[in-house]
Order: sequence, then structure tokens, then C-alpha cells
Amino acid sequence: MKIWTNGCFDVLHIGHIEMFKYARSKGESLTVGIDSDERVKRLKGKGRPINNEEDRANFLRSIKYVDEVFIFDDESHMVSILQSQGIELIVVGEEYKGRKVTGSSVCEVEYFPRIGEYSTTNIISSK
Repeated sequence: MKIWTNGCFDVLHIGHIEMFKYARSKGESLTVGIDSDERVKRLKGKGRPINNEEDRANFLRSIKYVDEVFIFDDESHMVSILQSQGIELIVVGEEYKGRKVTGSSVCEVEYFPRIGEYSTTNIISSK
């Protein structure tokens, strides 16, 4: 089974790593989608991302649980990647329960329990 997870992944923390580890354990490969720099600016505001999309993609490629990385600009681009790559399961954080999960129309969705209070936004705002 081909697995997908996505996000900004601007400042990595242990919650991200544990989610990648869990997601990879669910299938034969894990593909990670990251929001493009322009999408991060639209979603997170001025001053984000901290790390540009190419650096973020390279960080993710160095993680042993991650098999492939794609950068996407919008929801339709992400769904197109899911379909072209034959993704069957999307793993997202449990904070998305009850919210629209992009790609849920073409893939099964599984929720990953939050690890502690880790949050990139909180890490950045505490500095």
C-alpha cells in the first residue's frame, strides 16, 4: 500500500518524525507532500516559511521513513499527485478530525495521535 502525508514541515520536530515512522509502517512506501513557499505564505502569513521549499524537501528526503517528496501549490495539484502516484492511504494528525481532509475523495484517511504539545507555530513564536 502506498501512503501519503503532507504539510508545511517548515521546522521539523519529534511529532513529525513519529508521524512519518507510523505512516511508513502502514505500507510499502511513504510519499510526503509539502506546501510550496507561496502556499505556506498564504496559509501561515508573513515571515513563513522559515526554510524554503527546496531545503524542506531535502530535509525530508534525508529521513529514513520517507521514500519520496513532492511540492504542491494547491489542493487540486495535491489530488493530482495522489492519483498519479497511486496513493491509497492518507495519514494526518488527529487535529484534522471533523475537518475536510484534502484527498479524502480519492483515498482512505487515518488519523495519527498528537505527540505531546509539539507545534512548529509554537516553536517559532516562542523564539
